[in-house]
Amino acid sequence: MTFDEFKASLSDDAPPEGVGAPLRALWLDAANDWDGAHDALQGQPDLNGSAWVHAYLHRVEGDLSNANGWYRRAQKPPSSATLPEEWEEIARALLED
Repeated sequence: MTFDEFKASLSDDAPPEGVGAPLRALWLDAANDWDGAHDALQGQPDLNGSAWVHAYLHRVEGDLSNANGWYRRAQKPPSSATLPEEWEEIARALLED
């Protein structure tokens, strides 16, 4: 799936079939379902972008100390990008893997 296809899927009623938990969480966040996005990551290992998306979600929430802990787990620096820019950066990175 390309980034453009993923972004176009935001007009659908549900996330695309077969996407992993991190992309599902980003899709739910874009659909204004922060709780659903956060729930999608619960119990997920920190691999495959889960920790990075978790950091982003806590940044969205405004809980920067929690976000910073998740950035450390993801081995990523805390983002200074806008939230939409970071969402796109993460989605593009996950879709390239």
